[in-house]
Amino acid sequence: MHKPPSDALRRTKILATLGPATDAPGVLDELIRAGVNLVRLNFSHGSAESQKARVDAIRAAAESAGCEIGILADMQGPKIRIERFADGRVSLKAGDRFDLLCREDAGAGDANWVAVSYLGLVDDVSAGDTLLLDDGLMALSVDSVEGERIRTTVLTDGQLSDRKGLNRLGGGLSLGALTDKDRADIRTAAELAVDFIAISFCRTAADIDEARQLAREAGSDAAMVAKIERAEAISNLDEIIEASDVVMVARGDLGVEIGDAELPGLQKKIIRETLARNRLVITATQMLQSMVDSPIPTRAEVLDVANAVIDGTDVVMLSQETAAGSYPVRAVEAMVRICLGAERQFDTDTDFEAAPRGLQHPDQAIAMASMFLAEHIRVRAILALTESGGTARFLSRHRSEVPIYGLSRHAPARRRMAMMRDVYPIDFDSQGEPPRKAARAAIRQLFELGSLHVGDRVLITSGDHMEQRGSTNTMRLLVVGPEGRAEGLGEL
Repeated sequence: MHKPPSDALRRTKILATLGPATDAPGVLDELIRAGVNLVRLNFSHGSAESQKARVDAIRAAAESAGCEIGILADMQGPKIRIERFADGRVSLKAGDRFDLLCREDAGAGDANWVAVSYLGLVDDVSAGDTLLLDDGLMALSVDSVEGERIRTTVLTDGQLSDRKGLNRLGGGLSLGALTDKDRADIRTAAELAVDFIAISFCRTAADIDEARQLAREAGSDAAMVAKIERAEAISNLDEIIEASDVVMVARGDLGVEIGDAELPGLQKKIIRETLARNRLVITATQMLQSMVDSPIPTRAEVLDVANAVIDGTDVVMLSQETAAGSYPVRAVEAMVRICLGAERQFDTDTDFEAAPRGLQHPDQAIAMASMFLAEHIRVRAILALTESGGTARFLSRHRSEVPIYGLSRHAPARRRMAMMRDVYPIDFDSQGEPPRKAARAAIRQLFELGSLHVGDRVLITSGDHMEQRGSTNTMRLLVVGPEGRAEGLGEL
């Protein structure tokens, strides 16, 4: 019997990246105790064997803790990088001439030139373009394109080392989202039965559709995560959200391509548009970056995380802070504190007049009706008896002070619900039970877990056919009686 998290009042979920810092014995157990809800496998690094070892370790730690931990496999994508230098790095000054060579056998570069990994770059840039390297720390102005050589002028002083990333200011690079490595990695992720697959540098809905098809052909039912980190993705944002299950605001490369000044407003827009379409949203990249080396975050980082939480993000993500930082557990603990503090600023008065009309599915209508009722009468909790987690997702799109318990007999559904704001997944098997009896059993289980008490009023959603996905069509109002018995049962 899996129990809800000890910090059950925390609405926002925490996604932690695994890496060398989390591989030490006992660290995963500490991360879960600290409050991690999901983990990220970065497929840009490591072998299939090392990813499997981490999957096995996190599942063992989750089982030991008696909780649900979702696993996200993050594809590398077509990250454009410069190649290597003969001496590992060079120093460049503003005004220097520096060439980029798009040739496979170019060899090691020097202070005058370096090769690039994307040979088609010569076709995507022209004189006057600005190229940004190393997350924007180095800028180059394109003077001309001559065959395989892009001639540039250095705009900023600094050092440039091997394999740094390269972006074009404003986007416009034509390479697709999925590489051959990604396609192989999606098959690996399917074999590992991960819960979420993140697609890097997606440009259109077609990128998500292709990834989903590859995953399904490999036997995976993982939810698709669209990482918004290209300028082109902003132009196609609506269709990308519709094609995805989850959207990630990947602020690193996105900030480089569109410019830092545009990023805050755009982050808010992506969160707002994603929630309006009933999808989940993750806010990521450098949220507590100083904690890679420091045991406490900066005030600016605290405000950054808090703003994302207040805007309604489902998940905040830690990257290098947990994967390679000196204080992975403290970073999670800091994130928990910030989320709890920010959530006290939530406006939980849902504007039902602005809610979507013309709902297509009964479970959406039941979810909206449940949240409307929860806002107008004193309810201790909402219990969603669900096969796939879909009803819990619809419930979580409405802001409310009422916790949502997602009860399912399917482990993958429970792990997907681990990403949903306000939702706490519970292992519950209603198979073969009529809806009324299942409702009473659910109340009793939450009572035994200490999440409900005598006299609490609860709403419970379920379907006439308990084993069918998408069949939720009933809402009941119950009162918890002595020994967890359900009293005053009424259908609404």
